[in-house]
Amino acid sequence: MKLTDYFNVLLKDTVNLGQVKLDLLDSRVESVYKALKADEQIGPLILGKTPQGSWAHRTIINPVGDNEFDADFMLDISENPDWADDPKKYIEEVYAALHRHSTYGNMPHSRKCRCVRLVYANSMHLDIVPHLNLADGREVIVNRDDNDWELTSPQGFTDWMKTKDTLANGNLRKVIRLMKYLRDHKNSFTGTRSILLTTLLGERVTELRTLLDPGYYSDVPTTLLHVVNDLDSWLQARPIKPSIPDPSGSGVTFDHRWEQSTYSYFRDRIHAHAAEIEKAYNEENKDRSVELWQGIFGDAFKAPATSSSSTKFPAAPVPATTVGRSGRAG
Repeated sequence: MKLTDYFNVLLKDTVNLGQVKLDLLDSRVESVYKALKADEQIGPLILGKTPQGSWAHRTIINPVGDNEFDADFMLDISENPDWADDPKKYIEEVYAALHRHSTYGNMPHSRKCRCVRLVYANSMHLDIVPHLNLADGREVIVNRDDNDWELTSPQGFTDWMKTKDTLANGNLRKVIRLMKYLRDHKNSFTGTRSILLTTLLGERVTELRTLLDPGYYSDVPTTLLHVVNDLDSWLQARPIKPSIPDPSGSGVTFDHRWEQSTYSYFRDRIHAHAAEIEKAYNEENKDRSVELWQGIFGDAFKAPATSSSSTKFPAAPVPATTVGRSGRAG
């Protein structure tokens, strides 16, 4: 059974990052931005800020237990000709500005490959990513380890995400959150970075699917079933780690984000989850279906508080032609 109302409870009460934390994130990013903008050395170069990653794509989820959650934002910086041959200088100068600050200088902060990380005790950390539009037309971030530029198109990725989510009737983002929940809270396919998971799931959403079956992405459980099944078919046809291009069109790939061993583990786990999801979705006995879904998502998969009858939310008939594994495209 689909049990769409149960999925609504799981997302709202357990998976989604709550509004209080989102508001806290907004407030802290704004405060950090103002502090950097006010810095005498780096401040004059700062042009603006933009959410990045799961925060921008609306796929951010609650952290496991008491773990901190994290969010990225782009710090838009104008090009300094004096640093043209030393890209890592942008990360160094952002770090130095935090280090000088009366508040942030006393908080844990560090330089990473592509960002400066600022850690808030027992709650969250921010990754501040210097982002530039160079005079030669390239849009870049910094790779500090290589002391070089990396091409990027954050708005392109966000636009791609929006297009795919619209094709999926607003259900793709929810499916991505559910799969991130499986990874983080249920310790499945650990090691697969969010950018890879988002790209691989999003690329399975196509307009052709909706033309062949208008209900292919009709609700959260149906979208979960179809997208994970389609991803499983794609992965099973590729035992060797494939190249994963950035769908924004930046020209880069995400291949460096995982190894063959990580890919193989992810491939095996998605294969197992696809079978589990299909079994739970197709189960006609409600109690048994709930049990099967809870085997995937845990006890947080439960009925709404107002639901007291097994007949109050009847499941829609499941057309055999849309859910059988033998009928999936490769």
